[in-house]
Amino acid sequence: MSQETQYYTCKYCFESFIPKRRRVQKYCSNTCRNKAHHARKTATTTKETLPTQIENKPAISNPTKESINASGVANAAIGTFTVNTLSNLFTKEENKPATKKDLVEILKALKGRYHIIKNGEPLGDGRKPYYDIVKQELVYLWPFQTTTN
Repeated sequence: MSQETQYYTCKYCFESFIPKRRRVQKYCSNTCRNKAHHARKTATTTKETLPTQIENKPAISNPTKESINASGVANAAIGTFTVNTLSNLFTKEENKPATKKDLVEILKALKGRYHIIKNGEPLGDGRKPYYDIVKQELVYLWPFQTTTN
């Protein structure tokens, strides 16, 4: 492998250098290469390179204000109804969201809001530990309090 003996000039710092790679190098180091890239990148975000499509658009001579009318409201209602109907038809029952009625039925099926924690130690005054399903926390109640759900 032959070593280059010709000097090159860095395109960023304009220093002379002997290239260390096989192909022609533009920059003397990675630092100069990165700085040149950054300089090019910031130069491209100047005012001259901003999109000119806005300037090329034809000016609107009479802009009209949109207003709400009965046909637009009717079209929106029909579209909403159609989407809701189709989503109800094609959504499986187990994937539908739970309603408040569903949650009340679950509580009834579980036979109450509070469930005793069998391996929990009661407090010194005799209150036993229960899990409150609604609040999702541990509570200590008298045994007769759980029947008044």
